[in-house]
Amino acid sequence: MTGTGPGSWQPDPEGRYEYRWWDGQRWTDQVSHQGQVVRAPMGGAPQATAPQAQTQAPQAAVIGQAGGDGFSGISGDLVDGRFSEKENKPIANQNAKLLRVRLGEPFMARQGAMVAYQGNVDFAFEGGGASKFIKKALTGEGLPLMRCQGQGDVFLAERAYDVHLLNLNNSGLSISGKNVLAFSSSLDWNIERVKGGSMATGGLFNTTLRGTGWVALTTDGPPVVLNAAEAPTFADTNAVVAWSANLQTQLKTSFKAGALIGRGSGEAVQVSFYGQGFVIVQPSEGVPAVATQ
Repeated sequence: MTGTGPGSWQPDPEGRYEYRWWDGQRWTDQVSHQGQVVRAPMGGAPQATAPQAQTQAPQAAVIGQAGGDGFSGISGDLVDGRFSEKENKPIANQNAKLLRVRLGEPFMARQGAMVAYQGNVDFAFEGGGASKFIKKALTGEGLPLMRCQGQGDVFLAERAYDVHLLNLNNSGLSISGKNVLAFSSSLDWNIERVKGGSMATGGLFNTTLRGTGWVALTTDGPPVVLNAAEAPTFADTNAVVAWSANLQTQLKTSFKAGALIGRGSGEAVQVSFYGQGFVIVQPSEGVPAVATQ
């Protein structure tokens, strides 16, 4: 039966069910999936505009048919739609701690960061070549990568850290290797020594991404973004996450005899930043080292 009123069955905007009933002004809780009509509240905000007119599904026939549904007989906040996959963008945060990437072009991700995927996806070790392998071995800048390719959706996370997505447009970003979650394969990456430092003064090495593409990084808690152009900026080497690659850097070492008792060796190292750009700092200095007997 084809309806003549303002309401009609339309493809579910959330993508969780086959159809959802549009009453002419808003989406309702009535959905149709595999021939069975059930009620499922919308997980996100209703669309403000009506969808384009499409052929209406026979409502009476759909209601009368019997069919199976994996959600039938189960209710609760986990299955009411609010945690359903967010598909509004190819690459976006599923939530504050989880990234969803819809595969088109291959991308790089930290090994072990994949928590789930749908579709036909292949994961392969990405070494980056002999020169990068040697740099990782000599500098300790740990960035174990895997290449993700195929068709489907990949979900990435790292220790329930906060996930942030940035887009680079012919630009560069220096990131601590431990904070890299994933990035576009169109970006060039390399391990570089922070300028102004040396191994004798506590050399610091970071992963630098350059080009045009996207990058997802993690922070241990909500970060602060500092504008280095406003004033000379300094950050703890364990708390700094990333900075604009064009910034001038210098490693600053301070020694206090009183610091010999307590954390560390008494030598504190900070990175100083100068120029036009920003610095991302997380509210954590990482997991403190545990003393061994």
